Amino acid sequence: MFREKVAYKMNDDQGTESNRTSTTQPPPQARLIEHVKENKIDVALWATRVLTIVFAIGYVFPIFGTSQNNFNKVLLANAATSALRLHQRIPSFAFNREFLNRLIMEDSCHYLLFSLIFFYVSPVFLIVCPVVLFAVLHASSYSLKLLDIIGQNSWWGARFFISIVEFQTTNILRLAAFSEIFLMPLTVILVFMGRAGLMTPFVYYHFLFMRYMSRRNPYTRTMFTELRMATESLACRSPPVVSKILRGGVAFVSRLAPQTQVPPPQAN
Repeated sequence: MFREKVAYKMNDDQGTESNRTSTTQPPPQARLIEHVKENKIDVALWATRVLTIVFAIGYVFPIFGTSQNNFNKVLLANAATSALRLHQRIPSFAFNREFLNRLIMEDSCHYLLFSLIFFYVSPVFLIVCPVVLFAVLHASSYSLKLLDIIGQNSWWGARFFISIVEFQTTNILRLAAFSEIFLMPLTVILVFMGRAGLMTPFVYYHFLFMRYMSRRNPYTRTMFTELRMATESLACRSPPVVSKILRGGVAFVSRLAPQTQVPPPQAN
């Protein structure tokens, strides 16, 4: 009789412990739903970035819809991402100079302008490159967080892809900055081809100016410096005529660069 009571007591303790564990450790679906409820904007940002990637794939492989349609959807998804991120960074609106200065220094404002610049331009692959690269980088980072909420061993294939993206973060940011820079001469070419408006290069120059002054992403400045050094090195090894052209190009771009002091980097 005593043994039965002891066994009953042990089973009751184990049941209590299991109930406590189940109470403190909700199922993955419940944890995911709770996370979505508590982080609506972050999840919406993740969703718009995933849509940017999906529409970009649809642009390259137009199985569903035309290339023009998917190109516009990429820019719209990027605009939605930028607007949400801008709302996170500057939640309150004020109609004054200080607010405007804060606004134009935000990277999300830059890429909101980017979508507006190219929405009525004929589709070109280089235009979607920086948008998609940033979407892949940020969506992968947040996807890893969602996978951790679901479970440590879930979706190992996705985790492997995310690890590759994280390993190549620097190269992805450099490639995005490279795309931003070479879109400048491309906009001029598109004007002569009749595929962009006359104001497109001038407005894009202001976008590139803001990217050069970015507080959080120094890669545009870094790529400009590396391209200048590579061009000057090439000019030293080139014939006099070619060297003069290259040095003249460097001098022209340098005159267009911002002359003010770049603000110090700011943490995210």
